[in-house]
Amino acid sequence: MPLLSGSSFRPACGLGNGHVQTIWPVLFRRLPNITNQRERLDLPDGDFLDLDWARHEVIPHVRRRLVILTHGLESSSCDVSIQGMAAAFYEAGWDVLAWNMRGCSGEPNRLPRFYHSGETRDLAAVIDHVSTSYDEVGLIGFSLGGNIILKYLAEPNIAPSITGAVTFSVPCDLASSVDRLDAPDGRIYTRRFIRSLRAKIHEKKRHFPAEFDVTRLETMRTFHEFDSAYTAPLHGFSSAEDYWRRASCLPVLGRIRVRTLLVSAINDPFLSPACLPFAAARESDFLHLETPASGGHCGFISSRCPTVGWPETRALEFLG
Repeated sequence: MPLLSGSSFRPACGLGNGHVQTIWPVLFRRLPNITNQRERLDLPDGDFLDLDWARHEVIPHVRRRLVILTHGLESSSCDVSIQGMAAAFYEAGWDVLAWNMRGCSGEPNRLPRFYHSGETRDLAAVIDHVSTSYDEVGLIGFSLGGNIILKYLAEPNIAPSITGAVTFSVPCDLASSVDRLDAPDGRIYTRRFIRSLRAKIHEKKRHFPAEFDVTRLETMRTFHEFDSAYTAPLHGFSSAEDYWRRASCLPVLGRIRVRTLLVSAINDPFLSPACLPFAAARESDFLHLETPASGGHCGFISSRCPTVGWPETRALEFLG
């Protein structure tokens, strides 16, 4: 029953509030981009993914370890959470691959569709492309990226080289997370996401004019509106509700058979109580759930100017 009763995370003095923990690293944490070797992976459907690497020189007879990092909604491999994790694992001797979801690498993807919270096939393509070159592969994901990882791990026939996973701030139940973000104190985040997604739809309209209706795009203010108009129909779902139900990792957590850590703060302003899968962790031999009282959404700032943050330390500790 891997339900962790305590957490080593302690917020920096004055930064205990969930909103402060969420916003502070976006505004103030600055790290160099170490995953600066780009590879383009062409996909069977004609689209592509951009993979950003930091690799060590291959040494014969030395065990090769790789960590694959998966970003969150409207983020990229350049995100400070990704680069902090990349630096820590590279320093510890791991190769690092930070992949960009479709349309997130700074270049529009080729197809009308882009990415969504339950799209495990692209992650599987990345893993299949690289995993046979390594003796040990770890997966780390943030928010939406964590949901994708947990769904992937619940599928049959995952790559045998995967030995563990760590996820942070995962919206395990998408419908309730959307409700949380549409509440008054979540709208500051929703506005930011919708603004970014709106720009991508305008870009899609330029490339695929017959396939995108943007007449109501500028008035959209909620994820329900956006997912109903674009995410669901573009990716084969009958409605926003159908998308949230089928893309959520919560119903499949019991199928995970790889040692996995899920860290979500109690004061995360993105997550409802339904996103904290206590029952699934109690019943699992593989899913470890850690719920510190503070941390916000993908924040976990334990000092004001962290070079190596608490999430990096915790992930290294768990993956060994």
